[in-house]
Amino acid sequence: MIQRIFRPPAPVERWFGWSDLLILLLVGVVIYLGIQLAFDTPAIVQGPQISLHPAALPYYALLSLGRMLAAYALSMAFSIVYGRAAARRTAASQWLLPVLDVLQSIPILSFLPVVLLSLTAILPQGLAVELAAIVLIFTSQAWNLTFSFYQSMTTLPIEYREAAAIFRLGGWLRFTKVELPFAAVGLIWNSVMSWAGGWFFLMAAEIFSVGDRDFRLPGLGAYLQVAADQNDLQALLLGIGTLVVLIVLLDQFIWRPLLAWAERFKVSQVESDNPATSWFLDALRRSWLVAAAGRLLAPLERLSEALNRPPQIVDSLEPADEARRRRWLGRALGVGAAVVIAVYFGLQAAQMLIALPLDAWGRIGLGLAATTGRVMVAVALALVWTIPVGVLIGTNDRAARLLQPVVQIFAAIPATALFPVLLLGLIAVPGGGNLAAVLLMLLGTQWYLLFNVIAGASAIPQDLKYTTQLLRLRGWRRWRTLILPGLFPYIITGLITASGGAWNASIVAEYTQFGGQTLQLTGLGALISEATAIADYPLLLAATVTMVVAVVLINRLFWRRLYQVAEMRYRMDQ
Repeated sequence: MIQRIFRPPAPVERWFGWSDLLILLLVGVVIYLGIQLAFDTPAIVQGPQISLHPAALPYYALLSLGRMLAAYALSMAFSIVYGRAAARRTAASQWLLPVLDVLQSIPILSFLPVVLLSLTAILPQGLAVELAAIVLIFTSQAWNLTFSFYQSMTTLPIEYREAAAIFRLGGWLRFTKVELPFAAVGLIWNSVMSWAGGWFFLMAAEIFSVGDRDFRLPGLGAYLQVAADQNDLQALLLGIGTLVVLIVLLDQFIWRPLLAWAERFKVSQVESDNPATSWFLDALRRSWLVAAAGRLLAPLERLSEALNRPPQIVDSLEPADEARRRRWLGRALGVGAAVVIAVYFGLQAAQMLIALPLDAWGRIGLGLAATTGRVMVAVALALVWTIPVGVLIGTNDRAARLLQPVVQIFAAIPATALFPVLLLGLIAVPGGGNLAAVLLMLLGTQWYLLFNVIAGASAIPQDLKYTTQLLRLRGWRRWRTLILPGLFPYIITGLITASGGAWNASIVAEYTQFGGQTLQLTGLGALISEATAIADYPLLLAATVTMVVAVVLINRLFWRRLYQVAEMRYRMDQ
């Protein structure tokens, strides 16, 4: 069983260090610089009018699909480079992991003024708004992909590492032949989640306002937002229907074929009884054109192997002192420059924070407590139902064919478009506003956990399943011995990204505008939304930094320690 290869946990790293403090200071500096640029932008910016005519939907859908694709390509490239660097370099991970914790904890509306107003200060308005939308969608797609690839890299089986070392595979061949195939299943399922998260925040990325500046882009998200603002139920349903059609097409022509193709990369000594299948992948395999294209690309594969440069020094084969070649001077100069810049601008940002009234800090403290409670409730509710459903989808291909498109559709439908209707139904109930906020946060966070559980259940080796059958382990004994240990690294990855998603969703769950009315709850997300709407930049800076510090502390105190347990005790070494 998996438990036979469990190892004792590694010593727990320091929960909070000076690198974390420097990173938090740098983040505060970046937000402060974005706020300073805000004062130099034009007073009024008006985007194009959004048509609610049904004939505009195909064009808007193509525009949004293009932005999603550009953001996804950027997210995948970032995730692979960043996750690989954090996993392979111990010294770099001391900086990269805290940075990742900080980035995933910054709400999209806090990115918005920094990214958008910075770009409009140096680029033409149309190009700046387009790039800002792509970057904002990127912030809803990248973090779970990065955590997934990092988790795959840190749990790479020992025999895979030893094989790559013995054959002295160069960096490119090691990546393409060992690391990327092992991470494929997790990356594909998290790609599905990233697209769902991108659709979820598409409305915020394509139509938004900062003070009296109105920024908008033609697209499906802007169409849904305008329809919701105007209470046009027919247009809202047409927009959601178009989104559902896009999701189903992507599932049938992209995700199902990729999942079926990734079956070959599962860590198992026997073939699965119910492998994932795809009619479109089967058609591609029978296609003469695809086979001809494969033959044309074959020389590139041979060229890649011919250009492989075997490393002269391989970790685990040579002594540690010989394998470590560090350039201390370059690192010292880089860190020193970062410290100087951070301190200089950090002092100016501190002046803005000090000038904030005490009652504002009191609101921030009370809001932090309220939002923390809602996040905990939302994550706990997500954990209750996603594990059994995720295991069902990940271990039963028949259930996967039926339920996978369904969960993708529900994950991608922007709950923010339906939130006013949900709120109207609960507003008369005692505590209805808080209940509606928790439900919206649940809708924005549960899918991160579900898709990671599905990926973990799909990756459990078939030979271990056969072993449990031979040992007649059923029910809770099978869950305790095989399923939960096999899922543990994926559950932790899902919980980290789910909690970050819950914090991010608080900005739309605690502050809602509809029908000319504004409903604001006590919460940190509501303060960030309020500060963005009225262009109160000191309050925006203080609330964002508070949220970042809170999320980083939670990650370092709790999630990071569980990550270390997952890395050392729950590896799929054969």
